[in-house]
Amino acid sequence: MPQDAGAAQGAHATQGTVTARGAAPDGVDTARVVYGCMALGGGWGPEPYGPADIDQAEAVIEAALESGISVFDHADIYRRGKAEAVFGEVLSRTPGLRERVTLQTKCGIRLAEGDRPGRYDLRGTAILQRVEESLGRLRTDVIDVLLLHRPDPLADPREVAAALTSLRRQGLVRGFGVSNMNAAQIAALQAHLDFPLAVNQLEMSLDRRDWVEDGVLVNTAAAAAANGFPTGTIEYCLAHDVRLQAWGPLAQGRFTGREETGEQHATARLVRSLAGAKGTTPETIVLWWLQRHPARIAPVVGTGRPERIRACRDAALRDPDLTHDEWYDLWLTARGGPLP
Repeated sequence: MPQDAGAAQGAHATQGTVTARGAAPDGVDTARVVYGCMALGGGWGPEPYGPADIDQAEAVIEAALESGISVFDHADIYRRGKAEAVFGEVLSRTPGLRERVTLQTKCGIRLAEGDRPGRYDLRGTAILQRVEESLGRLRTDVIDVLLLHRPDPLADPREVAAALTSLRRQGLVRGFGVSNMNAAQIAALQAHLDFPLAVNQLEMSLDRRDWVEDGVLVNTAAAAAANGFPTGTIEYCLAHDVRLQAWGPLAQGRFTGREETGEQHATARLVRSLAGAKGTTPETIVLWWLQRHPARIAPVVGTGRPERIRACRDAALRDPDLTHDEWYDLWLTARGGPLP
């Protein structure tokens, strides 16, 4: 029976646990596209998920696998835990599925509770507790990759590192990374770890371009006015083999049917033209723009519609087919102005 995901489903030893095999984060290292599971599990309220939500999760997982996507990105807060829970339901009723997927989840954000606003929490005890809860909801004995969701100003890097090391030694988590962190924050944590942080997940897209603008707006007036991206983060990740994952890579459809500005309309026309010339979809062109970067960016596609997942198939199965000039054409059109 479907359960309220707000209630603990036990630990990794819960009845129905699916044992994972295979090695990750190898799968993360090689993944061209990741599926982001935030759309799964029904609403964001306290209401329990139901059979239709499990069926939707099953359809999405099937569409992703058919499209060459086998890394699934979760967070303990997505739909208040229900995204992990419905995914766990599908795993438990589908023999052999756990061996075909790489499970990535995140912890570190606490949603608003009553009169207390949302906040971040990377205390060691909180990390250990949230991982135990995620293992129960996902019905698995191991998480392939754990990301720290947001930087907590009160987090002691030594305490965080001790928690991650404990999870690794217990065999509960295979690999680790971060999300929404800059180079200095990653380095501060890495200094206390004997194993590498393998992933940094950031918002990056043809619409959210500050990650690439940062590299060309050095010593210009536009840098201070328009660019808040932490300088050196992309370069740090590239130099230290930290795999970049881009959340929001399709920019909520702003170049594939939901254009709002003149620049977006012009970019969408160019996207459609390139898609037609290359025999692919507009969604793939938008993702290829990210993947063409030497940092090997892996887009995290978060749509809940199977047909839109399938529209990203070529981004998962083909090398990004954009020339140097085509990449710049997309960038400059989306920018709406020349480079300095």
